[in-house]
Amino acid sequence: MQVIVTENYAEMSEKAAQLIIDIVKNNPKAVLGLATGSSPIGTYQNMIKDHKENGTSYKDVHTVNLDEYVGLTADHDQSYAYFMRTNLFDHIDIDLNNTNLPKGSARCRGKECDRYNALLENYKQDVQVLGLGSNGHIGFNEPGTPFDSVTHLVDLTENTIKDNSRLFASIDEVPRQALSMGIKNIMNAKSILVVVSGKNKAEAVKGMVKGPITPDLPASVLQLHPFVTVICDKDAASLL
Repeated sequence: MQVIVTENYAEMSEKAAQLIIDIVKNNPKAVLGLATGSSPIGTYQNMIKDHKENGTSYKDVHTVNLDEYVGLTADHDQSYAYFMRTNLFDHIDIDLNNTNLPKGSARCRGKECDRYNALLENYKQDVQVLGLGSNGHIGFNEPGTPFDSVTHLVDLTENTIKDNSRLFASIDEVPRQALSMGIKNIMNAKSILVVVSGKNKAEAVKGMVKGPITPDLPASVLQLHPFVTVICDKDAASLL
């Protein structure tokens, strides 16, 4: 596990974007595993800037996203499908037909999980981008999630609901469930990029990098992957 400590969120975002850009330049048909939330927004902004200024093309790239809220349609302004369009896809030359997320509005969630797992078998991530929850979750794989889990229905913890409530008008509007790639799906990626900022993530970063490997802190499993890069600001790295 390579840990890169930056001065701030802006530098973290620049370095993370450059890593992804280099992958796309080396392989124009790369599969990018993408994440949502506040952590990767700066990374995506730097990718957009590079696309506009340097012409890096995503027309043959495929993407697979980590997760989606249950019950939200793709056009809901808090869905992760909407997030990806507004924060990245609408600003680069990617073919939207090549972008993939679990369908939160699917009537049969079990069948949707099966569909997404089959898709991931065909689109192995060249890099999987991850944020890190304050409780150590990756994707929506909460503490206690088995390491051999694949795409599944998740009951979100109160901690995660509280963390995500800042994005909704009230905490009552935050969905209580999500569809998420499992830990096995994440670990199948050829490489993994974790972006983390803020002192509130310092304990989770310490557990991810140096703690025991345990389902109690899902991100600790990343110690078992051969190609993990963690880019974090000095606040997030303050306990290392």
